[in-house]
Amino acid sequence: MVLRVEKFLLLAIAIGAVMGSSQGANILGLFPSLSPSHLIIQMSAAKVLAENGHNVTVVTVLKPVVNHKNITVIQVPLSKEEAQQMSDTIGAMSKNDNSNMALSLLRMSDQMDFMIRKNAETLMNDRVRDLYLNRGNKFDLVISGYFMNDFQLGFARKVNAPVIVLATMPPNHLLNPLIGNPLEVSYAGISNPAEGSKAVTFQRRLSSYMQSLGFGVFSHLSERRNRNWYKEVYGNDPKMPEYSEMLKNTSLVFFSSHAASEGPIRPNVPSAIEIGGIQIKDKPDPLPQNIAEFLGNATDGAILLSLGSNVQGKHLNPDTVAKMFNVLSKLKERVIWKWEDQENTPGKSANILYSKWLPQDDILAHPNIKLFINHAGKGGITESQYHGKPMLSLPVFADQPRNANAMVKSGFGLTLSLLTLEEKPFQEAILEILSNPQYAERVKSFSTLYRDRPMTARESFLYWTEYVIRHHGAAHLQSPLVHMSFIAANNIDICFLIFVILVSVLVLIKFLVQFIYRRFISKPKKEKTH
Repeated sequence: MVLRVEKFLLLAIAIGAVMGSSQGANILGLFPSLSPSHLIIQMSAAKVLAENGHNVTVVTVLKPVVNHKNITVIQVPLSKEEAQQMSDTIGAMSKNDNSNMALSLLRMSDQMDFMIRKNAETLMNDRVRDLYLNRGNKFDLVISGYFMNDFQLGFARKVNAPVIVLATMPPNHLLNPLIGNPLEVSYAGISNPAEGSKAVTFQRRLSSYMQSLGFGVFSHLSERRNRNWYKEVYGNDPKMPEYSEMLKNTSLVFFSSHAASEGPIRPNVPSAIEIGGIQIKDKPDPLPQNIAEFLGNATDGAILLSLGSNVQGKHLNPDTVAKMFNVLSKLKERVIWKWEDQENTPGKSANILYSKWLPQDDILAHPNIKLFINHAGKGGITESQYHGKPMLSLPVFADQPRNANAMVKSGFGLTLSLLTLEEKPFQEAILEILSNPQYAERVKSFSTLYRDRPMTARESFLYWTEYVIRHHGAAHLQSPLVHMSFIAANNIDICFLIFVILVSVLVLIKFLVQFIYRRFISKPKKEKTH
């Protein structure tokens, strides 16, 4: 009898295990962005799903540095010529004044054509097309990594699955229309957002409005480019919906932000989910031995210098590099400098360690790091805020100047122009941040606020992803704004109707006054004269 009970329990456990494993969904991640920093965030999200029993297939161009055994990677790599073209594009971007985000994006439009084209060519690759041509493949969800590539959303229709957009940025003009999220230009614009509950001045509202107009032009150019690639990638498939209709099938958008701590406070529709910091580990991984020893012996503290994964040392002006080395080599603090060409470093100094690649999140978690010199990329800013490290930002392009200004306004550090960097201001900024405890105190206080959430970024991402899978999409969360025209959404037709009514009433009053005047006033006078 006891043996039978044991066998029954073992059978029940086995059945439960099989049933539990069968609940794992097949998820397709389309992450063909040419930005390594974007891929880190996207693959970190994919890893969350893989760790929780889901089978994830990922399409990439770059080789991921974040991975998992349950993730199958289909890489369509750059050719040598394309890699050089990409490097030249980034180099060209880094040599322009990009302090105005809207103008920066307009100027970068032609330079980004190559990146979008490679995105489209990746989707047309035979191995990628096989994902929907092979009827044996079945996907429960598509996660589309965003980089001004709305045409990519059509791939979800090809594999007959709901789609979620994963964005490496906060809500903005390009992404909000996908889910009907309000723009709120007056206080949550693309630049100079309102600080907390402070009133927004006329000058700031005007600046935000003018930049929004520029962003609108960029959005129009982006939409036209997306329409063309939509036709190119999916051909004349009669089963594919019209481009604008296809966009309305977006279930959710995951934003790499956390407005409750970062601001600006703004309304978001239910399908806007913030997962800022998802790439940050709950517990740092052990550092490589050389870096661990270098930081462990930093009795006076250490500085991390990284200008991100896109901008490389060869893209910088040699004079600027020399000035940076002259300042950093004279500091008592140790410096870890991300530098790709190990054969041609800026110079030799006992306090500087060069590395081609850095586990940035793990290094920032080290207690001896006292300052993070960065390019104000959203990922780096987030990691520094999470670990409570003050910053000196040297923004290059895109949203980086905006990120840097917001960081400075929050009191987390200082910012300088990389294009006009000089030794004295660079040295003074470093010493100011290191010697003035207010920067570290402010960012550490923010770190506590940033971490205080009802659900962690990973938990939020997992829950809402599985939510969409359970309900086979999330059309019920869509804002009515998604299905409304520009005229209807802005009540232009109602305003026109009111205008017509007012004009009609005024015309009637005019005729009525003329009639009364002629009937009762003008005629008696004429008779008296006669």
